[in-house]
Amino acid sequence: VINESQKQQLESVSYSSRYALGLFYEAGTRIDVPWAAQYITDNPCVRFISIDNKKRNIESPEIGPSVVVHTTVTFGSKYLDSDPAEVQQLILSHLERIVPSLPKPAGIKCQKWRYSQVTKAVPDCPGQMILHTQPLLICGGDGFTRSNFDGCIDSAVSLAEAVKSHL
Repeated sequence: VINESQKQQLESVSYSSRYALGLFYEAGTRIDVPWAAQYITDNPCVRFISIDNKKRNIESPEIGPSVVVHTTVTFGSKYLDSDPAEVQQLILSHLERIVPSLPKPAGIKCQKWRYSQVTKAVPDCPGQMILHTQPLLICGGDGFTRSNFDGCIDSAVSLAEAVKSHL
């Protein structure tokens, strides 16, 4: 369906890898920190911590809080193919040093993102690529722009315009 040039462009896209760790607590658990989210710059493992319900301003006595932790790209790449249980313990040990007051969670979920954020998008692409016209086949997303909210919006607008021009 796609030509060799398109294939090469798509294959040129590269992504960073990282892990996310979710800590889930029983209702009524207090997480006593003065912030809702924190960007960490001086840790080789942890890059971002969020008290998710606090960050989203949806604190409730019926629903327990949750903590979300994102690792650094370097950590994610280094441990990409490691045992998830070992990676989880490494992240937890770093988190404990950063926020020693965190209570023991009721549940934990460790998620590997092999393709987390675009580090190199399709070159010279306007947010989408028309792969085929009959039938119309278009691909888009942050791999055609950049990995942030604006990049996603730019790709969506570009996709809509491409579809509109083929109606």
